[in-house]
Amino acid sequence: MFTKNSKTPDHTPVEAPKVAPAQDAIRGAATKTAARAASIICADMKINGSVISEGSLQIDGIVDGDVSATDITIGASGQITGEVKAEVVKVKGKIRGSIRARKVELETGAHVKGDIVHSSLQIQPNAVFEGQVKHADDPLRETGPVAATEAKTMTASSPSPAAFGISSQPS
Repeated sequence: MFTKNSKTPDHTPVEAPKVAPAQDAIRGAATKTAARAASIICADMKINGSVISEGSLQIDGIVDGDVSATDITIGASGQITGEVKAEVVKVKGKIRGSIRARKVELETGAHVKGDIVHSSLQIQPNAVFEGQVKHADDPLRETGPVAATEAKTMTASSPSPAAFGISSQPS
């Protein structure tokens, strides 16, 4: 285990090299990003709380909370109550909440009750959707749609230009 060196005192061990070449290769491989399989929330699972993934997510169970991932597929038995945010969202199950995604596909049998902010939207026959739709170039950054009653309230309660000392008559 320890070797004695003629230049060191008898009680001082000589250390082995700190990192072996094989360990360097293992550490390098561990830090590289690899292709990942989708994470799956099975039909017999229920999650209370938010779910965040940097990869793909297949939801066949129940999630009571917000869901965020790169690619989200809600299976026929899947149910989400909360905001769904991803690059691509495919819905076969039920969502009660808003969807924010570049590409949204509501497949046959889907039930969505909430607003959708998207770059691309596809709704297949027999998909049910109740809510507002807003197209956006970057739906993951922009704010959601404003309900018509909220928009009226905001414009009605906005101060007039005169309140800021602005007049429409030339000075």
